[in-house]
Amino acid sequence: MDTNNNTASRTSLAVADPQALAHDRTRILAAHAAMLPTEEARVRALVEPGYLGTYETALLVAMDRRTTEGDSWRPVDLAAVLEGRYETPRATVGARDDGVGLFYPGRIHSVSSESEGGKTWFLLTGCAHELAAGNRVVYLDFEDDEGGIVGRLLTLGVPADHIRDRFHYFRPSEPIWQGPGHLDALLADTRPTLAVIDGVTEAMTMHGLNPLDNADAARFGRVLPRHVAACGAAVVAADHVTKSSEGRGRYSLGAVHKLNGLNGAAYVIENRVAFGEGRTGRSTVYVAKDRPGQLRKHALPTRAPGVEWFADFVMEAHPEGFNEAVITAPVEKAEGLFRPTKIMAKISDLLASHPDGLSKNAIETMIGGKAATVRTALELLVGDGYVSQDKTPKGYIHTHVRPFPG
Repeated sequence: MDTNNNTASRTSLAVADPQALAHDRTRILAAHAAMLPTEEARVRALVEPGYLGTYETALLVAMDRRTTEGDSWRPVDLAAVLEGRYETPRATVGARDDGVGLFYPGRIHSVSSESEGGKTWFLLTGCAHELAAGNRVVYLDFEDDEGGIVGRLLTLGVPADHIRDRFHYFRPSEPIWQGPGHLDALLADTRPTLAVIDGVTEAMTMHGLNPLDNADAARFGRVLPRHVAACGAAVVAADHVTKSSEGRGRYSLGAVHKLNGLNGAAYVIENRVAFGEGRTGRSTVYVAKDRPGQLRKHALPTRAPGVEWFADFVMEAHPEGFNEAVITAPVEKAEGLFRPTKIMAKISDLLASHPDGLSKNAIETMIGGKAATVRTALELLVGDGYVSQDKTPKGYIHTHVRPFPG
């Protein structure tokens, strides 16, 4: 850690609360030493004068002056609530195609999926929505690079001048306490409506924190997401889920506190039809947590406790090099909807034996029977993610994705 950054951290700590430091140094040292990630760091913080000024606790104090000054331990003024002036949080950042918002301003959210589940495309679609509305977006990228992220925005049709003027991209390679000034200044000057943290596991590891540890998950929440949310932006952290869908439940990979520590919404994305060039991919978006409680009323129930179907993310990647993405509202299936499960099973078996795929006409011919019934079965298989439908110069080709259990 260089000298300039150490000096800046000590200065931030002194400016944050010099009177409290002088008045009750022992209490402050003990409280903040307890938040450090290793036993060595905790001991050094207690015995080495000035150690906290060169470590992340200096940043924590500077970020939230109320904690150091004791303001957060004063009774909260309840007048706004009692007098009916308190406004219930509303999700106004990002939107489905029916206008229902995705994220709450000033709150922390998560979007989790397996690799290639579409979470980054989903988040960038939300970014595109905010940029089109004339708002600013901050993107903290711990996984990709500017070519990959900006290239995707351009592919989604976002004008280059919107990206240049209102999309603020960061690619950190060291912990934030080594240089928070640039981010803090930008947040204060631009007041973004949306801030994405892409790669929570990687970000925590960079900061010397264990993604599997609840205490470290809480520390990370204080270090970065809460700090950014304080400027009023909806903060959305992109994370991974466990590979086992059966034991996944409502959680991202790692500590339970990743979910418990959110004060916005948690989304889990499950891919149904793979995304790729020349094909139309589809993922289901589930809401697994909704702290303010304003999103679940726009979702449909599922069989999983606490998990509801909030949207579908559909993206068509055209061979010409541009993508069309839409976040659609869930559609309730009518009772008694005809599902030709036997024909669906036959089509699934047929495509499993033809790995190169078949056209719709070929499937209708090889299955036989009423063509309308075969088409309905094929459409249901595509919609449910059992069959992929890819556009080729000769038309659409259908390939087997996973066995139909009918």
